Amino acid sequence: MAPMGIRLSPLGMAVFCLLGLGVLYHLYSGFLAGRFAFFMLGEPEAARGAAGAVDLRELLAVCVEAAARGGAEVRRVREGNVLNEKAKGKTREGAEEKLTSGDLLSNRRMFHLLRAAFPGVQINSEEHVDAADQETVTWDRSIPEDIKSKIQSKEVPAESVTVWIDPLDATQEYTEDLRQYVTTMVCVAVNGKPVIGVIHKPFSAYTAWAMVDGGSNIKARSSYNEKTPRIIVSRSHAGKVEQVARQTFGNKTVIIPAGGAGYKVLALLDVPEKNQEEADVYIHVTYIKKWDICAGNAVLRALGGHMTTLAGEEITYTGSDGNEGGLIASINMNHKALIEKLPNLEKTSHK
Repeated sequence: MAPMGIRLSPLGMAVFCLLGLGVLYHLYSGFLAGRFAFFMLGEPEAARGAAGAVDLRELLAVCVEAAARGGAEVRRVREGNVLNEKAKGKTREGAEEKLTSGDLLSNRRMFHLLRAAFPGVQINSEEHVDAADQETVTWDRSIPEDIKSKIQSKEVPAESVTVWIDPLDATQEYTEDLRQYVTTMVCVAVNGKPVIGVIHKPFSAYTAWAMVDGGSNIKARSSYNEKTPRIIVSRSHAGKVEQVARQTFGNKTVIIPAGGAGYKVLALLDVPEKNQEEADVYIHVTYIKKWDICAGNAVLRALGGHMTTLAGEEITYTGSDGNEGGLIASINMNHKALIEKLPNLEKTSHK
């Protein structure tokens, strides 16, 4: 018997149960329908990339593909001589920044491929992507054999990943038809630390890639001269660096002016190309954007090298898109000793 002498009506119980079932159906039908749709459409991996874990081996593979697709646009525009060059502003030093069709079309290809493959990952790019541009891009999720043979699958939370795109590094040199300096780059940072770097040279189709604690298709050069290093610097900063560098390392120090952060990092490595210059140290003495340096930083870290500010601080690839403290990069050298020799350049970087 029910409490207080109240009898429960069988009809009332039936209505109550039906109402409860209705509430449960309302709460869970959407979820179940979504899971059923993913099962029928064969899209569980895409869903995982949007909300859960990201496989870094897959992300490396799509980064290599994105750099190559962007590079194809860069090459096509340059060879067709349809740059549509214009100014997009000035650097902090007052130099004019150039923008071309190569920058924009490369950015479009790279961004949409990465977004389609990993929709839940944050992507930072040098150029703006129009929100109304909904280009349909597909990736077959195939992994090249050289990556498959060297890299093991490794999953990380999607929310910990930031991808940095440089769709055309060395735009100034690109407009001057100095093709050897031009690269397209993609970097993956996990919790702010660069772990995947891809540097692609569009006009030779050479691609360097590396993953920290994984593997790479490039290696460091075996010969260096630490007493009188060859220092590679930006063409626009060569004069500023040369005087201090010679005072620091001696009059026999070689200063190599060059364009593009990607090209400068490759100068520290064993690159099988005739027009790739070789250097022992890469120095930049002014503010620089993170998409310019993230890929090179990841490659150097994977090979045991270093890229820090001129004060020796690690560069974090979260937050703002700029690095204020200049940089010094080296590999197979005493990086700390190099930093200690350059106090004057560290001060110069903040001017």
